[in-house]
Amino acid sequence: MGATLPAVKIETGEPMAAGPSRGTRAVAAALCTVTLVAGCASGSGADEPTSHPTQDKSITAEVGERFTLSVPENASTREHWLVVAPQPDASVVRAADRDYESADDGRSVGGGGTLVLTFEATGRGSTRIVLLHCTFPTAGTAACGGGAGPSPTPTPTTEPERVTYRVDVR
Repeated sequence: MGATLPAVKIETGEPMAAGPSRGTRAVAAALCTVTLVAGCASGSGADEPTSHPTQDKSITAEVGERFTLSVPENASTREHWLVVAPQPDASVVRAADRDYESADDGRSVGGGGTLVLTFEATGRGSTRIVLLHCTFPTAGTAACGGGAGPSPTPTPTTEPERVTYRVDVR
């Protein structure tokens, strides 16, 4: 290749020191530290909530811990879940996020998926989280948001399923 030319400061034309300056080394060290800390925190799984399956009706958590309740849902068939009264005691648990995961990454219409409800344990104590499972046969009930007016073709409805989770925070 070609000969290596000495590094020269553009403003003054003076030769530069052979290595990086003290300031450059300090900035580089700070960036490495931030990258290392961020990498350790994101890769450790410490921020990942604890997942609980639908049948797990008793949940124990530590203060500050996040946990999820995952339930099957398919809005195309009028199936959905609601957190209903009595609402969880906010001094013990608070809702943190609500996310829908498509069963097939959204490739098919009406394919269904999973509703993931994320909660955070905010303080010691016990509370309940009550979910209401609304489906096509229960969509017309007042509990599921229906029943506002007369239906043009009356259809028998059943009461929606209620699922209660007991949460103990230590």
